[in-house]
Amino acid sequence: MPRFPLLLAVLLLAFISPAFCRDKAVLVVGMELAYPPFEMAGKEGQPEGVSPDIARALGEFLHRKTEILNLPFDGLIPSLKTGKIDLIISSMTATEERSRSLDFSEPYLSTGLCLLVGKKSTLNSAAGCDQPGRTIAVKQGTTGHLYSRNFKQAKVLVLDRETACVLEVVQGRADAFIYDQMSVLKHSEQNPDTTRALLEAFQTERWAVGIRKGNEELRGQVNAFLKDFKGRGGFEALGARWLGPQKEAFRAAGIPFLF
Repeated sequence: MPRFPLLLAVLLLAFISPAFCRDKAVLVVGMELAYPPFEMAGKEGQPEGVSPDIARALGEFLHRKTEILNLPFDGLIPSLKTGKIDLIISSMTATEERSRSLDFSEPYLSTGLCLLVGKKSTLNSAAGCDQPGRTIAVKQGTTGHLYSRNFKQAKVLVLDRETACVLEVVQGRADAFIYDQMSVLKHSEQNPDTTRALLEAFQTERWAVGIRKGNEELRGQVNAFLKDFKGRGGFEALGARWLGPQKEAFRAAGIPFLF
């Protein structure tokens, strides 16, 4: 066999996207299992929570087996673009900046950015964050991180783990942690002696499923699933299963719930 055709074939195989090499009967969904109760690992390491349940229900709807890959949040979009995963279902906010890299489904949940502050802090709103002497913690790659780029006077502390951001507030090294309402509520409940939650959202956000650019067929299928799932009461059931106490806390605070 001539060498050049063989060499060309090898090179072509090396550059083929993983998306073309995988079993099409398997739907590979990426998420970071570090965001309970939405994405987390169970006692035996299996994916649990709202997003794994959505992913599995989507797989059933599409008659495809679901495989969930646990990936760092900032690695999800690169993994989608290279074909390592088919979808992102990881409490991801649909933003204009992200939409340059991927397509989004119709939104399935509404939430907002708010603040976790120190128990004795005088900070009462996001408007007071950007002041000299303030230190604001944010998790890398999140919409809180994006929002903090507007700050001109405060020190922004960018950390790679949510728990590290919370610890900065607990120990008084940061004045606030910018994150979503559900997580802020959870952390304030876990640290009642050192923190408090300012749950009033200062930026509304909508979570959606991330899909590779140009894959309109899959995007249409995901949107059809979300409409069907909502119509069957699927999201209400997820709220009851995973978010009962939080739902009650939101009701008591007079704040609209997520679904």
